[in-house]
Amino acid sequence: MTAAAVPATRRPHTPAPPGRARLVRGLTWIACLAVLLVLSIPIAVGLGPVRIAPGVVADILVHHLFGAGQADWAVSDDNIVWKLRAPRVLLGACVGAALAVAGIAVQALVRNPLADPYLLGVSSGASAGAAATILFGLGVGTIGLTGSAFAGALLAIALVFAVARTGGTLIGARLVFAGISVAFALTAVTNFLIFASDSRDGARAVLFWTLGSLAQAHWGSLPIAAAAAIGITAAMAWQARRLDALAIGDEAAHSLGADPTRFRALAALLVAFAVAAAVAVAGAIGFVGLVVPHLVRLLVGASHRLAVPAAALGGALLLVWADALARTMLAPGEIPLGILTSLVGTPLLIVLVRRLDSR
Repeated sequence: MTAAAVPATRRPHTPAPPGRARLVRGLTWIACLAVLLVLSIPIAVGLGPVRIAPGVVADILVHHLFGAGQADWAVSDDNIVWKLRAPRVLLGACVGAALAVAGIAVQALVRNPLADPYLLGVSSGASAGAAATILFGLGVGTIGLTGSAFAGALLAIALVFAVARTGGTLIGARLVFAGISVAFALTAVTNFLIFASDSRDGARAVLFWTLGSLAQAHWGSLPIAAAAAIGITAAMAWQARRLDALAIGDEAAHSLGADPTRFRALAALLVAFAVAAAVAVAGAIGFVGLVVPHLVRLLVGASHRLAVPAAALGGALLLVWADALARTMLAPGEIPLGILTSLVGTPLLIVLVRRLDSR
């Protein structure tokens, strides 16, 4: 569980419908983030122990995707770009988008500006399920790992709901404490599985995987992450007004004709699926869901109508470059991705706490 799971009672920024000037500004920032992401992909793909020019990367990608252009580059460059780095960079973009949108949704659901997707214990459950598969062979390949991670995530969210729901009501503050409790318990389960296993290689694999990595990325794992990123972004953008209302209070949600308990449960399930998919393909990567929502609110404002798509693009951009740094800093070695995101997220968390205390 990350340090973001602090049961603060302060509310996040109160969303307000964007006026024309704010709307134009927000759409401009969203367009800029989209352009930066498109430009970053070929540059990031070209980075590594073997450097490949962005122009060559773009030609290779266009050739494989659309069959255009002449294949006048080296076969080794083609293999590096298409088989190794392109799926890794695209997977990072999808995982980053899913985690960032999940983070902005969780902050609205529990009205806690220091919340992130791991607050609900979903990551701990997915990690426990995946660890069981890695250590004891309960599944086969990517399908088995993904399935066990989903099962663990669903178990976690079911436990959180069971603990938090009292008298038919699901309140954000209860979700916070229930999520913390379940996350601690499932983290202990993961540690116990590592302790109980007699496989040193398996224990090492689980340890590296729980720190987050895109090293095992391949084209087969991309649809899972893409579906999670697109699904949660579309759903949260569609329900932007309800997220705005819920971030203010349950009374505001009632005024829109929404049942806060039901909406909070459905949104939490979507967050669970998105985070489970991200953990299944990339391991536990913390702080993305905390850092990106606050950064995009500075750019486009607190209205979820603009903040949700901006968070998706910002999360994708952050993880693309974090992964590029992770595989180039100690090349040919690699730094676990979760370490880098934590190094970025911790100073920001300190700044946020100081800003909240000064209000």
